[in-house]
Amino acid sequence: MATGWAKEGAVQEQIDATVKDAISRVRNQLPQGPGLTHCEECGNEIPRARRDAIASVRLCITCQDSRDRDAARFSGYNRRGSKDSQLR
Repeated sequence: MATGWAKEGAVQEQIDATVKDAISRVRNQLPQGPGLTHCEECGNEIPRARRDAIASVRLCITCQDSRDRDAARFSGYNRRGSKDSQLR
């Protein structure tokens, strides 16, 4: 792959760094501590199946969906102005 003045492997390093950043960001967003029986945002009961599936769940499905949609608006992938990230 022609990379111009970039050193050998620079493109892969950029991809690896982007993936590591994304994983780190998602891990930091995971709920921590004891799970709740009622949503911390709206107060509705969190279904038992959801509490069993996600050990430290803090939001009901509706509030989690809303939060996920808001988070999807953030795009932190344009690390160095790469052409691929500009196409998103």
